[in-house]
Amino acid sequence: MWKKTVILGAGAAGMMCAAHAGSDCLVIDHAKSPGEKIRISGGGRCNFTNLYAGPENYISANPHFCKSALSRYTQWDFISLVDGHGIAWHEKTLGQLFCDTSAKEIVAMLVAELKQAGADLWLQTKVMNVERTDPGFRVALEREGKPVTITCQNLVLATGGKSIPKMGATGLAYDLAQKFGLKVTDTRAGLVPFTFTDGRFKALSGTALPARLSNQQTSFDEALLFTHRGLSGPSVLQLSSYWREGEHIHVNLTPEIALFEILREQRQIQGRRDLTTELSRHLPARLVDFLATELGIKGKLADQSDMALRALCDRLQDWQLLPSGTEGYRTAEVTIGGIDTQELSSKTMGSSKCPGLFAIGEAVDVTGWLGGYNFQWAWASGYAAGTAIAAS
Repeated sequence: MWKKTVILGAGAAGMMCAAHAGSDCLVIDHAKSPGEKIRISGGGRCNFTNLYAGPENYISANPHFCKSALSRYTQWDFISLVDGHGIAWHEKTLGQLFCDTSAKEIVAMLVAELKQAGADLWLQTKVMNVERTDPGFRVALEREGKPVTITCQNLVLATGGKSIPKMGATGLAYDLAQKFGLKVTDTRAGLVPFTFTDGRFKALSGTALPARLSNQQTSFDEALLFTHRGLSGPSVLQLSSYWREGEHIHVNLTPEIALFEILREQRQIQGRRDLTTELSRHLPARLVDFLATELGIKGKLADQSDMALRALCDRLQDWQLLPSGTEGYRTAEVTIGGIDTQELSSKTMGSSKCPGLFAIGEAVDVTGWLGGYNFQWAWASGYAAGTAIAAS
């Protein structure tokens, strides 16, 4: 069987590419349903883009690579598509956009778009082998228990990264890229909780508060959640993408208040109040109890000198911790790294080394922040490849 284009992966990027690649396109996926990561994202409501998405929100060995695709298919373009399908949405914090009802609406929209473009969708289909031919590719498949061979001019790698292997994620895109001579950067889990093997935070499991987490590269002001295994929450997930094993992280537990000035003022007004009681007005009580032991916090406010209060505030606003590691790909939302951007055109997502080969979405060494940025990269890179294929 001949197809002009075969897209491996019916996820966000793959379906977006199919919707713009023109007819004679086949999308292949091993799953029972398309867009499984879309379906589970955002608590089932899909954080489908971010109002503030821009190149500065992405991690890559080449931070300039994503600029072209993001500028040619913006968040406003995708919002227009969503509106055109009558999907109701709302904004949460920090420009994050979610479906009002269900992420399944985004999946249905993408399936409708690719079918309208004349593309076919084969699910529960396993890729057995891919070979280079002249002038394209030969893809050996197993479909409904039978072998099927497809030859094509264009092959699009849209199978994502290694994150969430229980959903079938593998390194297939990386393996195929390397098979055809493309370089792949080192990969690691991103947007993932930190773990502490000593179990120090078990007693705080479920406690959450706004915090600032930072390392030598960057910082994030979002919620922090203590778990029985370590630390999670948006601020942790964000910083994890910039963290390397063996590196300390810095936690500011009171980023939004001038704690030293408040404690000095309360010392004058409520000097007989316990220091821990005052701290519990600004931090969760369970956390204060934990910190009282951890940092040796005790005594009345009146007993604290300016130097002692300053030292305490410094500890609370720069609590240095050394994670044992992360939860890894098992719970990671994304994979950092991937197919080297030096191997691809930023305009078409195609390879000059292997004509007809394209790579899009999470398979590429472009990773967004938490908050809809990775979906926007999927839409933009899928659009770039799809329109380039349609024009060829």
